[in-house]
Amino acid sequence: MSQSLVCPETVSSRQFGKKHLFDQDEETCWNSDQGPSQWVTLEFPQRVHVMQLQVQFQGGFSCRHSYLEGSQSGDTLNKIVDFYPEDTNALQTFSIPTVEVDRLKLTFEDTTDFFGRVVIYHLRVLGEKAV
Repeated sequence: MSQSLVCPETVSSRQFGKKHLFDQDEETCWNSDQGPSQWVTLEFPQRVHVMQLQVQFQGGFSCRHSYLEGSQSGDTLNKIVDFYPEDTNALQTFSIPTVEVDRLKLTFEDTTDFFGRVVIYHLRVLGEKAV
């Protein structure tokens, strides 16, 4: 059964409201800097099996192309999957080929905002803890 893999020990490396990525509060959000490519990394306290990704953008501040990379124990990041979000306020769900990692990097490219900004209200990484 899939569960949220983000816990208090998960480290997110990005500025501008990173704590709001996972607070489940409808009133808060994470916003990126401006530029052609934006990203968020997550470091889990243990290995996890990632199965699904859910993202809720602010319409007008999303992207047309994203990709997910992952690694284990400090290895080089490897691309897991490309996905193509819609420019909408709705929560979007993306199936991920099940992979075991302890680090993820989510990259947002081809942003819909003229200045390259991305705004996310919810980011959920779903799967199972590795045994």
